[in-house]
Amino acid sequence: MHDRNNPNDSDQNMIRFFQTTIVVMILAATLPGCASWCGSCSGSGEESPAKPTQAVLAAARANQISLFGDVSDGGEQTYFTRRAVSLRQHTFTEVGRDLDAAMDSTGRFIVFASTRHNLESDLYIKTADGLAVTQLTSDPSSDLQPVFSPDGSRVAFASNRAGNWDIWVVDRNGGAPVQITSGQEDEIHPSWSPDGTQLVYCSLPATGGQWELWVSAASAVEGALKRFIGYGLFPEWSPTGDTIVFQRARERGSRWFSIWTIALVDGEPRYPTEIGSSAAYAMILPTWSPDGRRVAYTTVTVEPTETMDATSGQTVMDIWVMNLDGRSKVCLTDAHTSNFSPVFAADGRVFFTSDRSGHENIWSLFAPENTFGPLSDVSVTTGTNVPVSTLQPVSDRNGG
Repeated sequence: MHDRNNPNDSDQNMIRFFQTTIVVMILAATLPGCASWCGSCSGSGEESPAKPTQAVLAAARANQISLFGDVSDGGEQTYFTRRAVSLRQHTFTEVGRDLDAAMDSTGRFIVFASTRHNLESDLYIKTADGLAVTQLTSDPSSDLQPVFSPDGSRVAFASNRAGNWDIWVVDRNGGAPVQITSGQEDEIHPSWSPDGTQLVYCSLPATGGQWELWVSAASAVEGALKRFIGYGLFPEWSPTGDTIVFQRARERGSRWFSIWTIALVDGEPRYPTEIGSSAAYAMILPTWSPDGRRVAYTTVTVEPTETMDATSGQTVMDIWVMNLDGRSKVCLTDAHTSNFSPVFAADGRVFFTSDRSGHENIWSLFAPENTFGPLSDVSVTTGTNVPVSTLQPVSDRNGG
């Protein structure tokens, strides 16, 4: 075991993970760079540019876990508008980061990853509206991407405690975690089947450069079968059936990530369907609504500033919601701060990570259907009914 308070001890594993995985997941900090990186992930053979200075996994520089890089030095203030009165803050760390929130089926409890006490992340549980925080895991390695089982009794998560990234399951009351996957692959982002017997996750082969989607039993059964179901990242199983949503890089054009679904019919993958895409921004980290009718996701793009060109502008991340057929896109946040990793609660509230308080904490707000009527193309924080095109980057409005 390495000393978790010494960043150098875990650099080899964490830097390897960053260089071969997260760099593919979160996109580059520059628009052209992102296109090339996604292309290299999908096997286009194009030369990858140098890694940007901002889009780095925090664990690779100081073992502080973050999906999207450093917190801006600007310390932007919390913003509220009439339409965003439902905005709530649920964690309040002023040291480290809270992220990867997931809700139990009742909507009362949050499980999340945090570096509030250590340089590498542990898992914590708290009530949605409480202040007390219960530590679920404590290990010199990193624990990330927790998710409650459908009955709320267990938590699946990704950890590098065995040397590389694998899927583990722990009782929600604590105890020794059980290792579900093993081998030389890096396996992350578990999601439960509705009956709690299976997990879907993404895996990066030790000798490959393309992320794969796999399904396996949710218990450590020797010799249990696992099934390859396709290529992609960040899969999530529908709470209402055998459909899985995930992100995948386009293999031409901008090569931004888009959002897909795939159905499991008798355990076999069928009907891969792209439900959301854009030539102007990436659509990543999709998650289901409790009724399986909507999908929330994060958009990532680069907006030039007056003093910056398009290759060195500001990375903008926002939370959106759309219907399962790709219609009625709604922007829940308006680019004032970094907002990412959405997840629905049972009451329709959308939880996400934001640095709007100056530190990455967990916030939530109601999706529009729960705030002011049926879904329409609106901006929640401005409260105006406008075409989706006017909420998109300039390049998209101009057809670029």
